[in-house]
Amino acid sequence: MGAEQASGRATDQALGSSRALRLDPHALPARYVARDGGADGQVRNIELDRERVVLRRAVRGIPMKVGVPIREFRGVTLRTLPPEGDEPAAVAVMLEHRDSALSVPLFVAGAGDEAMAEWKSWSRVLGVPLLVDDGDGALREPFRRLGQLSVGPVSPRKKRRAAVRWRRPSILMRRKPGRPAAAPAVHRGEREIIARD
Repeated sequence: MGAEQASGRATDQALGSSRALRLDPHALPARYVARDGGADGQVRNIELDRERVVLRRAVRGIPMKVGVPIREFRGVTLRTLPPEGDEPAAVAVMLEHRDSALSVPLFVAGAGDEAMAEWKSWSRVLGVPLLVDDGDGALREPFRRLGQLSVGPVSPRKKRRAAVRWRRPSILMRRKPGRPAAAPAVHRGEREIIARD
């Protein structure tokens, strides 16, 4: 599935002349046009914001509008698109739905240099999990999660005094116990003088 960019506006290129799509996840809402094999003219209009996706297309002259909340999507996938006609293979970041007709492209590029960063960025912005294709069509999360948090290996605990350690020698941080004097001074038979106001 290819797409053409229109980050907030329609592009002037003829639809289908390029598979490139580059949306900024931090500049939502966005409107753009993507390919749709089942729609009239092979296109559909997509409106995307942080809360929902709205798909508009016409099938056999009947206009359709479908709104889907972001929480209904399974997650963001990183896929390799096969070559289409004269166009070479591409790398795509897709917002995946259980119904593949509702999945939408977020980023498509011929080279995959930036795809990994885009994949993670879209996941953070939309609040959906990262997904990868197992090769047999099943999607799974590449990293373990606990609710919205990613779970990773435990890092070793740092010493508590590490920040202070470089400022002064540790010998000065130790307290020494007090010692009584060998011969304490005792004053007997003296009068105490108290100053009063």
